[in-house]
Amino acid sequence: MKISYNWLQQYLNISLPPARLSEILTNIGLEVENMEEYNPIKGGLEGFVIGEVKTCIKHPNAKNLSLTTVDVGTEVLDIVCGAPNVAAGQKVVVATIGTTVYLGDNSIKIKKSKIRGEDSHGMICAEDELGMGSGHDGIMVLDQDAKPGLLAKDFFNIKSDLIFEIGLTPNRIDAASHYGVARDLAAYLSQDHKVDLHKPPVSNFKIDNKNRPVTVSIENEEACHRYSGLTIANIEVKESPEWLTTHLKAIGLKPINNVVDVTNFVLHELGQPLHAFDLGKVKGDKIIVKTLKDGTVFKSLDEQERKLSAEDLMICNEEEGMCIAGVFGGIDSGVTTSTKSIFLESAYFNPVWVRKTARRHGLNTDSSFRFERGTDPNITVFALKRAALLIKELAGGEISSDIVDLYPEPVKPFKVTLTYKNLDRLIGNSIERENIKTILKSLDMEITSDREEGLKLLVPPYRVDVQRECDVIEEILRIYGYNFIEVSQHVNSTITHYKKPDEHKLKNTISDMLSSNGFNEAMTNSLTKAAYYENLESYPVSNLVNIHNPLSIDLNVMRQTLLFGGLETVAYNANRKNNSLKLYEFGNCYFKSDKEDHDPLRKYSQQQQLALFITGNKSDLSWNQSEQKSTFFGLKSYINLVLSRLGIDEKGISTEEFSNDIFDIALRITFNQKLIVEYGMVNGKLLKQFEIDQEVFYADIRWDTLTKGLKGKHVNFSELPKYPAVKRDLAMILDNKVKFEDIRSLALKAEKKLLRDVSIFDVFQGKNIPEGKKSYAVSFILQDMTQTLNDKYINRIMDNLANSFEKELGAEIRK
Repeated sequence: MKISYNWLQQYLNISLPPARLSEILTNIGLEVENMEEYNPIKGGLEGFVIGEVKTCIKHPNAKNLSLTTVDVGTEVLDIVCGAPNVAAGQKVVVATIGTTVYLGDNSIKIKKSKIRGEDSHGMICAEDELGMGSGHDGIMVLDQDAKPGLLAKDFFNIKSDLIFEIGLTPNRIDAASHYGVARDLAAYLSQDHKVDLHKPPVSNFKIDNKNRPVTVSIENEEACHRYSGLTIANIEVKESPEWLTTHLKAIGLKPINNVVDVTNFVLHELGQPLHAFDLGKVKGDKIIVKTLKDGTVFKSLDEQERKLSAEDLMICNEEEGMCIAGVFGGIDSGVTTSTKSIFLESAYFNPVWVRKTARRHGLNTDSSFRFERGTDPNITVFALKRAALLIKELAGGEISSDIVDLYPEPVKPFKVTLTYKNLDRLIGNSIERENIKTILKSLDMEITSDREEGLKLLVPPYRVDVQRECDVIEEILRIYGYNFIEVSQHVNSTITHYKKPDEHKLKNTISDMLSSNGFNEAMTNSLTKAAYYENLESYPVSNLVNIHNPLSIDLNVMRQTLLFGGLETVAYNANRKNNSLKLYEFGNCYFKSDKEDHDPLRKYSQQQQLALFITGNKSDLSWNQSEQKSTFFGLKSYINLVLSRLGIDEKGISTEEFSNDIFDIALRITFNQKLIVEYGMVNGKLLKQFEIDQEVFYADIRWDTLTKGLKGKHVNFSELPKYPAVKRDLAMILDNKVKFEDIRSLALKAEKKLLRDVSIFDVFQGKNIPEGKKSYAVSFILQDMTQTLNDKYINRIMDNLANSFEKELGAEIRK
């Protein structure tokens, strides 16, 4: 949300430095995410001055150019000018040397130059070169009372503005306007000295006549709690004046016409959405607030035909719908230059109805943003008067009906009891009681009872987030200032029992390890698009957890896997020339079972998983290192590192190959007969879907299953071995179908006591190796913890291993 400093000062007499104001806003819960200067004219006319043309003669070497001397107050400049209307005695605007002149999206910097042999020390400007119009037929000629040497920004009264971009939290919709922010600031500043908060005046509002009454009825009171409106006749729809367009442009809005601009102005001033209907299009002079038949086609302002739901609240005339209530207007009833009379609407709609309708149609407007979070039900008439007065001022006309105000069941303020005992306990400090009352009153909270033990309050309905005592205490502390609460020197501690293994500690351990190995942690959205899962057998569409009111079609289901979020991240980085990536992510995945169950909640489950992604080069290119691509075996090494760091030994692990529609090449690891990891090279079709043109290797580690398998596992310590380990190598010829895992498993089974490690250091196929065979060179590490191994004992072990390989695997031992 953008807040203009100049606009804010209309309600508060403040002159705080921008940095200090930003600090205050952030401290009271309105975090300032960015500050930027705004100029109604690009560049703010910096470097432009008023000048007087003293002489003007034709250029001796160019018939379309003139040689001028221009007095700019401090000096007289020689300027070559190409404008046909330049003449001696004119008052003009001059861009001096060093000034940047903006021409649309392009810009030029004025330099001392020689044009056709004559010196030129500046430029006499036309409208478009100043950013004050589109005219380029000639230079801009000013009134004769313009004083040479005066800065152009002062002559044209160009006022820069400072825009605060506030990261508004969903619960603070009361501050979604300039007046709302000013109210919070006044509450904070009033602790030191009284600060007057100026509400826009509406005291001179009056009904001019009652010639154009409109009948209003609410058929759905659940969806519309209050509806106010009036008519304004004989208006002239035209461009808005400069002050209004400047206000709107400063916060990023595009001016449309004086009537629509007023409704937008009041929305951002008071936080109350308004809508203006062309009264000539209100058939039967009736406004009916109701729902229409399911499937009714409605053409909205963006010229799209939308099929309405029976739960979409509509503003209708006698024959048809004119507007989706609180969300979007219709194309046929909007205000145009031909509009002569309007019906002005100010309402309070049920936030739930507006939110569901907005999500259903994929719309997010300034109005729906406020209505779906809860506007002030008691400000509708005030906002209506404010807008009506502005429209009369800018478009003429007269207020031609009484104010219609249907409010079947007024929204009551929230009753809250505040005790000083709880206040002091929760804050951890005692705040002066009078200061508390000042803060509460400045926040529009009415004190109905003031006793020694506490206060009874009426909280205004627009504070939808303040309905409990703890909410009121938070409001007091927010305005009082968290930074003014002293930190206690007393430290409390409690002894707590925690489960083993400590999952949080394990997660941090693995995160640190992966980060130290060059990985970056990714955090992707738990919501994703259902289209990713279409035609996948590994993650069936039937197991998706659907969102009833999705933010968009791209976020309509809960993820079943971390794969797609990771691929989106890879694609995003690859598109920005960051092709070499190592990523990991911890995240929950969500599933729905197809099995029938009397308890519907038992159909749903979630699992925490750890995903690893590697793609591109293994390391950055360097003059002393050749390019090395990430590989399947590189991913495998990181998986082994994770398992090893968790203390999972190889005895309970088994590995098998598999294939599915996710991987081209893949392995599956089980631990104690439970699946813990699936990893491999991602299927090319999936990569193409994400427009990724390089290999991506992905591991899906079932974190919940893995940590459960660690329960009851203890870390055992033993002294360092006193006796040396012995390494022996063995070369053998085997069938192609035999894997190293088969050799390793058989070796550990055959020699359980002394064999410490098995590794492979060479694989060969080709010359002197029979077809369908391959040669493995394997190392074995032997060690006895009680004595030094002698050659005789070692040879007997190696013979036993060789015999096992020959018998079980059909190996031919190479001598």
